[in-house]
Amino acid sequence: MSERNHEVSKVQPLLDKNGRLTEPGWSRKLYQVYDRKAIKAPAFKIKEWDYYLVMGKNFGVAFTISDDGYIGLQSVSLLDFTEENAPWEHTNTVLTPFPMGKMKMPATTEKGNVSFHNKKLNLDFYKTDGQRRIVCNFTDFFEGETFSCDIKLLEPDMDTMVIATPWAEKDTAFYYNRKINCMRASGLVRFGCKEYKLDDETDFGTLDWGRGVWTYDNTWYWSSGNGIVNGKPFGFNLGYGFGNTAAASENIIFYDGVGHKFDDIRFNIPTEADGTKNYMKPWTFTSSDGRFEADFVPILDRAAKIDVKLIVTDQHQVFGRMSGKATLDSGEVLEFRDLLCFAEDVHNKY
Repeated sequence: MSERNHEVSKVQPLLDKNGRLTEPGWSRKLYQVYDRKAIKAPAFKIKEWDYYLVMGKNFGVAFTISDDGYIGLQSVSLLDFTEENAPWEHTNTVLTPFPMGKMKMPATTEKGNVSFHNKKLNLDFYKTDGQRRIVCNFTDFFEGETFSCDIKLLEPDMDTMVIATPWAEKDTAFYYNRKINCMRASGLVRFGCKEYKLDDETDFGTLDWGRGVWTYDNTWYWSSGNGIVNGKPFGFNLGYGFGNTAAASENIIFYDGVGHKFDDIRFNIPTEADGTKNYMKPWTFTSSDGRFEADFVPILDRAAKIDVKLIVTDQHQVFGRMSGKATLDSGEVLEFRDLLCFAEDVHNKY
């Protein structure tokens, strides 16, 4: 394992007295203690978010509650991958101006609930011992129809992916993030008269929990998925491009509750003759250490682009099926096929 995979293993403050990361690196648990008051940046630059993605056999739902300083983005997505209806998705987002800490986002993933309520959207993330719950009611979500759900996620006692990395160009900017994979999902999603059921034998949810201060212009690549391999829970988190990752990457797989850390992994997105990316052609994933090699066949590109002067976002969250091989720390090789997952290419200015 390279020096780019420094593992943090002791409980300590995330930031020192100067607002810099105490110990950049990655960890299996949320060892470093986040304190909003220790941040050396104005409130409008602090970003705090909780994002859940829950995937069934042929559908997915995603939820975001965020306080990004001068703007909050609260969103719900429904994705239907059934071929007979042609795959489709819809995302509805509520923008809230200048929350700047008023949403009281929890300082840890271990406790605390997160909520957003207005006339159209009621969205709650509940945390209890060993379980998370997502309850949502979105009036006029799409074409006059209401979206609602009540989803339970069982949170196993397992390794997770935590990363604390700085930016080279600003030493008080940082990215503190935890990904919790392999949470078995159950419950019901309703959109209009249609129902989508989740089965905790086969379906899973992922939490993307983040706190930090970013620089203005960033591009990142992220892929995540969960499933069953050889009768055991399997998940992965792959990503790069965000901040200075000299201390750690966030590339890892989870198998039967244990994390197996990788070095660099590259997303090979097809390009046309003119240099533009074709997100709907098959991708490949390759690793510097040869421990993760995969093919990715896209089903749906959840593309979104916003350009309102200071705020610019160009997102391609591509859902599809991945097949490949991953090597555990023991040398055992796992093969996985047609795992429903996503891979994204995102460019943001805000």
